[in-house]
Amino acid sequence: MTAWIVLPVSLSAFSITGIWIVYAMAVMNHHVCPVENWTYNVTCSKETAKRGFPKTCCAPQDIPLISKCGCYPPESCLFSLIGNVGAFMVVMVCILRYAQVIEHSHQCWVNTSAMVSGCINALGLVMVGNFQVDHARTLHYVGAGVAFPAGLMFVCLQCVLTYRIAETALDYWMAHVRVGLSAGALVSLILSGIFFIHESFVLQHAAAICEWVFTILILVYYGTFTYEFGTVNNDTMMAALVRHIPHNRPGSGVIVGGISKGVAMGCSARSLKSPVSEARTSYWRSTGLTSFGCTDFSLLLL
Repeated sequence: MTAWIVLPVSLSAFSITGIWIVYAMAVMNHHVCPVENWTYNVTCSKETAKRGFPKTCCAPQDIPLISKCGCYPPESCLFSLIGNVGAFMVVMVCILRYAQVIEHSHQCWVNTSAMVSGCINALGLVMVGNFQVDHARTLHYVGAGVAFPAGLMFVCLQCVLTYRIAETALDYWMAHVRVGLSAGALVSLILSGIFFIHESFVLQHAAAICEWVFTILILVYYGTFTYEFGTVNNDTMMAALVRHIPHNRPGSGVIVGGISKGVAMGCSARSLKSPVSEARTSYWRSTGLTSFGCTDFSLLLL
């Protein structure tokens, strides 16, 4: 059990709680309408509801999209903070997961693609959080257009990796849960895009709800990495670093934590012992160099 187990669940708890606080602030400040409201007017007269209570008359610009909730101060400040901190935590999760899969001797293009898509997702979150839709619409939409598909690709690729490295029944159960979350996120994202392009206020409100569902499902998915991160340690990051050491050089073995380990360079583990090192070992055996008191002659090469 390591402290890294706190990272994924902190990302989910911090982000989900934060965006709902942003939503509540926006509703109380009359910047958006409540999510349970389905009635919209083309225009509204002067608002009669008091501050601290939801609006009584809702116009199309009051649809509670996540971006609209974080558009105006003071909630926009918290929205930017959530976007920046959340993006940093997403990058940390992606890097640790990338190293963890390598440690399981399953380094392949799926793992690399998953890490890249996760980092792109984080970049999009930064743009969404810092460029509000009513003040920098183009940059905000670019960020959203990057963050949503990249986040969906990340969770889908992680489903593949989860099945690939699964060993126990509980591992497969977690993979099934992630497939369910990914499927829900895919459906909600597609529906959100379909509903959003319509002029109907009801469909646009439905698009906002689908957007909320998609975001929460993705954040819950990130939280499921708590299951694996309990085994993350110093060797996990070392596994990602030493994979770049050439394997055809004599003496390229690496001792991690006092144990000689091979580095995965495909989707299966490979030995670090080269033909040259094997020849030297044979030579030492033939010359009787056994005074080192070691049964593993490969240690002499280090």
